[in-house]
Amino acid sequence: MDLAGLRASQDASLIPSYWYNIVPDLPEELPPMLRPDGEPVKPSDLEPVFARSLIEQEFSRSRFIEIPGELRALYARLGRPTPLLRAKRLEELLGTPARIYYKFEGVLPTGSHKINTAAAQAYYNRLEGVRRLTTETGAGQWGSALALAGALFDLKVRVYMVRVSYMQKPYRKIVMQVYGAEVVPSPSEYTEYGRRLLAEDPNHPGSLGIAISEAIMDAVGREDTRYSLGSVLNHVLLHQTIIGLEAKKQMEELGVYPDVVIGAVGGGSNYAGISYPFMADRLAGRSDTRFVAVEPTAAPSMTRGLLAYDFGDSAEMTPLVYMYTLGHRFVPPPIHAGGLRYHGVAPTLAVLVKHGLVEPRAYRQSEVFDAAVYFARAEGIIPAPESAHAVKAAIDEAVDAREKGEERIILFNLSGHGLLDLQGYSDYLEGRLTDAVVEGPRLEDIPGLDGGS
Repeated sequence: MDLAGLRASQDASLIPSYWYNIVPDLPEELPPMLRPDGEPVKPSDLEPVFARSLIEQEFSRSRFIEIPGELRALYARLGRPTPLLRAKRLEELLGTPARIYYKFEGVLPTGSHKINTAAAQAYYNRLEGVRRLTTETGAGQWGSALALAGALFDLKVRVYMVRVSYMQKPYRKIVMQVYGAEVVPSPSEYTEYGRRLLAEDPNHPGSLGIAISEAIMDAVGREDTRYSLGSVLNHVLLHQTIIGLEAKKQMEELGVYPDVVIGAVGGGSNYAGISYPFMADRLAGRSDTRFVAVEPTAAPSMTRGLLAYDFGDSAEMTPLVYMYTLGHRFVPPPIHAGGLRYHGVAPTLAVLVKHGLVEPRAYRQSEVFDAAVYFARAEGIIPAPESAHAVKAAIDEAVDAREKGEERIILFNLSGHGLLDLQGYSDYLEGRLTDAVVEGPRLEDIPGLDGGS
């Protein structure tokens, strides 16, 4: 195959020297996190949970935040910049005039984009003398990334893995253990909250909200331990913008610019990673690019949730954050896209959806796997179930371009490979997949409704 024009370069000079922080460019002031008494959270309130450097980034209004040289060198060793590929055969099979490009984060060691922030968070925690990190994980991509980051920076890591994913994805657990992390199914016997939930239901499937609660409970009160978060908050999302910043340079090399940018959304980290650097141009009036954010019908926070202040976790350990939410006690159906089974989205993304700058879509599990298998047979890469949501939207955009006879540049984030998610593909191929459609939140689970929708 002639690769000319099908992929952009992967020269290390393309790795940016800064992350992009969208907060100062948002169309409205970002609503602050709130304490239970309704007062805005102060940086000092978060010190028992996060490293101080990360708290500074969380509250920063600087548009660009420098990537430390040591961390940038580590990114290069881990495989950045990741490839920008053109899905030429997919285009041909679809008979579309659209050109489809995708940023493939699955080449990174743990198979997804998550190492971009895991490495950064481990780096800053280690500088401040932290010796141990706790976290949650759904599908296991985030837990795997933090486990590797812990090994690289000599930090102990305990991962609370959503119980249904712990059972569905045993190889993710093994990856984390190979890197030296302790992996615990959540709800667990390690916390009072977990024990209470198990007493009520010994087969509780768990949720990301529950796993977050347990990880925070584990970290608070231990001087040597901090909590590490895989999505939602500003400092996590800005670390991921390395994806879109690289993609902008790579697309410039190819002489193209996207008409539409697509990504899947659980909490918002991979979506922000690919889209926010391009959104900066839209907010500045330099482009009219469209932005499509895709979620499962089983956890439809943007398409069925309410815009409100809500807790980020089930046990109400976190501050109240402004987001589209299904309610913090929401327990999603056990779909295979475990990383998208979260009740809310990042506050910055919520603001963009509210202002019509991001178009949310929800897809059923079966149609997502239809698209994933079609893509795999065209391009050779088996997408993670989470990433397959973006694949489905990209195919829909290409078909729409064909029907309208329009040329269209489509960019999506293939945030991870699915080689450790083969149980989901087995269920699909053997006709065992089920679809789940959640109609909306339980209003009693949302403490801070503001009338948005």
